[in-house]
Amino acid sequence: MTKERTYISFDWALKRLLRDKANFDVLEGFLSTLLNTTIKIQKLLESESNKDRDDAKMNRVDILAEDKDGELLLIEVQGESEYAYFQRILFGASKLVTEYIDSGQNYSNVKKVYSINIVYFDLGQGKDYVYHGKTEFRGIHNNEILQLSTFQRQQFGVDEVYKLYPEYYILKVNDFNRWSKVPLEQWIYFLSTSDIPEDADAPGLKAAREKLRLSKMTKEEQAAYRRYLDNRVILADQIFTAKGEGRLEGKAEGRAEGRAEGRAEGKAEGRAEGRAEGHEEDARRMKADNMPIELISKYTGLTVDEIEKL
Repeated sequence: MTKERTYISFDWALKRLLRDKANFDVLEGFLSTLLNTTIKIQKLLESESNKDRDDAKMNRVDILAEDKDGELLLIEVQGESEYAYFQRILFGASKLVTEYIDSGQNYSNVKKVYSINIVYFDLGQGKDYVYHGKTEFRGIHNNEILQLSTFQRQQFGVDEVYKLYPEYYILKVNDFNRWSKVPLEQWIYFLSTSDIPEDADAPGLKAAREKLRLSKMTKEEQAAYRRYLDNRVILADQIFTAKGEGRLEGKAEGRAEGRAEGRAEGKAEGRAEGRAEGHEEDARRMKADNMPIELISKYTGLTVDEIEKL
């Protein structure tokens, strides 16, 4: 039997709890661990990209913060697959650059942006779970990196060109289930499983253990949270089933082109296989989210034995 959930998932915390100044220490711990520097949040900001929507189920949740140095930190949680996600994070960071500089201001006032993306789907191709992107200018003949002048270093307070540009972090946390003594891996584990073991000592996780307990929520908040989890499961099932059916159906049609009987059989088999694969993938996600096996069985149609073997 899967143990009862103890802590609120990070995406729900972003929607509700972590917007409270009293809980900034959780966010500060996460950001300090990821960026490997001390982050102190000055305030939360509002932009077109991070307005919370009550009808959002699993699509995305994000929050925009400004630190004590005036740098912008956009944290976004994305639950469903999106093939153009790389372009979307570029658009989001670029939009922040233009939103937070007034017309007529000198370009030296452009704010530094950190775009931090927590994704629960297999984005691109790669086996790591944390990726970092930054802008560098390299010579096409000698491969040297273009450097700032001494005057520019003094004026901007940084020593590398890339520190003037947006930086991107992608955390692929969906399948990470290994507990570790490494602070960043502890955070990835929490993001993936919504669990915080007793020996967690990464910055912010001790505060999260106290402030993100499900038991501290009111009955109304707990009910809303459980509805959110149920809606997320249903939406995930719909997405994965539709994708599985479409992909396998297309393959079957291509192989059986011109043969009506074979095409019909292939479609039926493709739909069945797609549903089965989709339900198994959904069940894995729900298990990682510590949902009760009975509820997983209800939504996926899999037996308890089948779920326990995943």
